[in-house]
Amino acid sequence: MEYILIFIAAVFVNNVVLSQFLGICPFLGVSEKPSTALGMGMAVTFVMTVSGAATYLVYTYALVPLHLEYLKTIAFILVIASLVQFIEMFLKKNVPSLYGALGNFLGIYLPLITTNCAVLGAALLNIEKEYDFVKSLVFGFSAALGFTLAIVIFAGVRERMRYSDPPKAFRGFPILLLAAALIAMAFSGFSGISFA
Repeated sequence: MEYILIFIAAVFVNNVVLSQFLGICPFLGVSEKPSTALGMGMAVTFVMTVSGAATYLVYTYALVPLHLEYLKTIAFILVIASLVQFIEMFLKKNVPSLYGALGNFLGIYLPLITTNCAVLGAALLNIEKEYDFVKSLVFGFSAALGFTLAIVIFAGVRERMRYSDPPKAFRGFPILLLAAALIAMAFSGFSGISFA
């Protein structure tokens, strides 16, 4: 039951993009089309799940025994960047057919995933909430699904907005920010917050 609560909280209630405002750069930058948003979301889901487990292991078995907990942010950045590069090299060497099929996909999204603060934020939240290994995996996967859900919904809204004619002052980026704010307000309803 606890894993289900972690899942629901990470996807809907404490969505990394819409509630905690992490990962805003790819949220606004890669959400032009639902297909690209879904591709970015799937890549982030894989990396965030694996990095949640890897950063837990680094923190628990390297930083804590050596009393270097204060280095967790730097260590997590290095782990995430290394992990993303390792995944690319592994696919290129051992599964060239998959790498060829995903070549353009990986080339576009790897820099964004490496620097995505949502991935780092999820790893840091695992430690802050004192999750064990399995809970870290569940939280990383769930937070990434929440990221994917948010970016795909926003891409759908952006696609529909192409056919709208907003006032001149709202065209372009201002209307995107308003749309993102409205989606975030809609997601705040999952937490049961009353604005009255």
